[in-house]
Amino acid sequence: MVRTQPCSVVIGGVTVYAATPAGPRWLPGQNVVVTQGVITGIGSEVRPDLPYTDGAGGHLIPGFVNTHTHLQQSVLRGAGEGLPLLEWLHCVGEFTVAATPEQTYLAALAGGLELLRSGVTTVVEHMWPNPSAAVHDAALRALGELGIRVVFGRGLADRADPTRKWGMDPRLVQSLPEVFAHIADLDARLVDSRITTALAVPNPRCLTPDGMAAVAEYAARQGKTVSIHLLETITDEDMCRLHAARSAVDYLDDGGLLGPRTLAVHCCKLDARGRETLAARGVSVSYNPLSNMRLGSGVAPVPAMLAAGVRVGLGVDGAASNDTQDMLLALRMGAYLQRAHHERADLLPCDEMLHLATRGAAPALGLLDGPTGLAVGDRADLTLLRFDRDFACLPVRDPGATLLTTGSPRVVDTVWVDGEAVIRDGHSTRIAERDLIEQLNGMR
Repeated sequence: MVRTQPCSVVIGGVTVYAATPAGPRWLPGQNVVVTQGVITGIGSEVRPDLPYTDGAGGHLIPGFVNTHTHLQQSVLRGAGEGLPLLEWLHCVGEFTVAATPEQTYLAALAGGLELLRSGVTTVVEHMWPNPSAAVHDAALRALGELGIRVVFGRGLADRADPTRKWGMDPRLVQSLPEVFAHIADLDARLVDSRITTALAVPNPRCLTPDGMAAVAEYAARQGKTVSIHLLETITDEDMCRLHAARSAVDYLDDGGLLGPRTLAVHCCKLDARGRETLAARGVSVSYNPLSNMRLGSGVAPVPAMLAAGVRVGLGVDGAASNDTQDMLLALRMGAYLQRAHHERADLLPCDEMLHLATRGAAPALGLLDGPTGLAVGDRADLTLLRFDRDFACLPVRDPGATLLTTGSPRVVDTVWVDGEAVIRDGHSTRIAERDLIEQLNGMR
């Protein structure tokens, strides 16, 4: 695994999206000082002893936290187009079973690079259960090479069902003790990297009560995030009521799987009682608007979740259901979908969407929480935007409005992770993009 060292830099003369006591504000002409991967100054300080990046004319924002994706799907764009969720899962599932380490490596490299080029500095990767250590190693190798920060969800399930209605594809099920041992091995190998491990559960239907108890105990003991698809469609609810005589939320709650380190993904069919339970347990939700639209899954009740006190983060989901890894597109559509559904143009303005996209699910992911915007003491995971790279963004009347309504990867100039520029002038500083393009074109 690639070992990383935090870096130091001064980003000079830049307009900063800064956290202030009055809320987030755009502050022009600032020098942002980064020392050993941490922001140590925002203001007029000059540090000639540190490397310098000219930020004049640019806008600096916190790097986005993509709370959900499946990077293996980055070579499956357009898969199962027009199919509802369960049929789509069967289509994509066959690839998951057959995926080789080589395919997984290229997919993770392509998807991870696309995320970085849309301003993402942290990604929650939700791997499907897979007994192959080589497949996991391939994904980790790619992510380590890119330099992105990763919460790497190792997939697990303990109920097998070929139909996938009340369980997981038997070919992908592995005993939980084996999974836990593999995670411990990965943890030892990932020391001093930008990658931490998590537990990735396909859905409530894939864990038995004993399995839930084991996962909850292990996650609590090891301080791990538990990422789980929940109520993406009504299937979770119907199956849990049929087989367990309770709602999907109650099934997980009774199993001890809901807590502050739980990240519930989608939640399109989450009702008022479910929202109350998730809020009471401190669960965070990952909102994936583009995938939900493409699969016809519905509209997550984001305003109601926020009103109930549920933390909400933003996700792109896998490229087989989005079909890009463009976080800026998810930012825009995340707001527009709610406005169309509720017939209200004032829902989820830029500041709220930026909070979702940067801090929204921080507690569940073990990340630093705080107000919206950049502040001294923050980790130097940063994105420099240059709106003048795209005529669609000009003139810039309001940077926030421009970012939300017209922002695209075309305006992403530089991306820093731990103060290291992993994207510069819109391209990776770490990998040969032309070689990757040729390898992707040559895939069969």
